[in-house]
Amino acid sequence: MALPDRHLDLGCGPVPRNPYRRGQLCGIDIRPPSGDVAFEHRSANLTLEPIPYPDDSFGSVSAYDFLEHVPRIFPSADGRDTIFPFVRLMQDIWRVLAPGGRLYALTPAWPHSEAFVDPTHVNFITAESHTYFCGEQPKGRMYGFDGRFEVIRVAWVDRAEAYSALPGSDENHPPLKRLSRRLRRWSRWLRGKRASANPGYLLWELEARK
Repeated sequence: MALPDRHLDLGCGPVPRNPYRRGQLCGIDIRPPSGDVAFEHRSANLTLEPIPYPDDSFGSVSAYDFLEHVPRIFPSADGRDTIFPFVRLMQDIWRVLAPGGRLYALTPAWPHSEAFVDPTHVNFITAESHTYFCGEQPKGRMYGFDGRFEVIRVAWVDRAEAYSALPGSDENHPPLKRLSRRLRRWSRWLRGKRASANPGYLLWELEARK
């Protein structure tokens, strides 16, 4: 079955990302746009509200610099219970993805300083956080997560490179350009510049299994 040719960017701001180059682009943010936009926009506070789309709506979802702003624990409205907004959001992302749809998330992560510098960061992702949502029996089951993702890749990346690169982007360039890009990366590594680039961002590319 073909995936829906629709992409959803969470925390989209005025310029949503479309890493898989889907034909229809949608975005969600806490505030409505100030003017006309060339994409479908819906407003929602995803700490408190579900993603306002039906099940299996999208072929892909992205979250650039977003997951770290979603609290892990939050009191219920009456103060008598505890909810888990981050777990609930991951459940909702899985819900709106069609079977085989992908999540592409880029997040500053522990132990790098980028995870802590911004005072609005409340969710500290680590290299193992994805395991609560992946595999045959995700650890998040104990907190109400009943979806399932499989890992396509989880990798430390440089933020600037990750923002400029797209999944499979090398395949979209002519062979000589691909070779040139790879040689430049290899050259940076040889000169020791990868450490100075401070790859403090974690990239998740996860596939929804249903």
